[in-house]
Amino acid sequence: MINSIIFDFDGVLVESVDIKTRAFARLFEPEGQSVMARVVEFHLQNAGVSRFDKFRYIYEHILERPLTTERFDELCKHFADLVVNEVSQAPYVSGALEFLDNFAISAYKCFVSTATPQAEIEQIIRHRHMGKYFKAVHGAPKKKSAIVQEILETHGIAPETAVYVGDAMSDYKAASVNHVPFIARIRGDIEIFNGDIFDGITCIKIPDLTELYQAINSLNH
Repeated sequence: MINSIIFDFDGVLVESVDIKTRAFARLFEPEGQSVMARVVEFHLQNAGVSRFDKFRYIYEHILERPLTTERFDELCKHFADLVVNEVSQAPYVSGALEFLDNFAISAYKCFVSTATPQAEIEQIIRHRHMGKYFKAVHGAPKKKSAIVQEILETHGIAPETAVYVGDAMSDYKAASVNHVPFIARIRGDIEIFNGDIFDGITCIKIPDLTELYQAINSLNH
């Protein structure tokens, strides 16, 4: 019987994926249109990976120049400045708020596992008044697989009694390595999220969270 839910944040609870995409584009626009396009493509193909790891990859493999500590810190600060207010005001994924209101406190122990930096996700959760829904909120620099393991161990949750709801391959891998059932939120509005990333993967797939309760119930049978 499922009694615990681990949610990714961007694109699962809140429609904020495009905000992060625009931020990557703005940060690297001065490098030229070609570089900016490669950065955005890399970002989209690696949804759920922390911006820290993305910045390091972009400098090593796309810009092909050293990333100094000073520049890394500048990128992190600028990115946060671009996204925090927008994410704090972004709309919920359809059905997300209703699910949290109806079930997060009374029926399930709920958690957040996100690639957003820890201090930043805590700030966003506060701004959105979402803290009451979650037993714990975990962000970068922790890896998602480690976050799931920590949640299970700290809260005494058996893997088969939990479910991970995510929209990226990093979410699926974090669930899989910890033997936690997975539900994929599939976005159909842009190509990278049209379900192709989960082709060949056996899991429940839902377009938004209006069907989440029914999806979880199906895992109980």
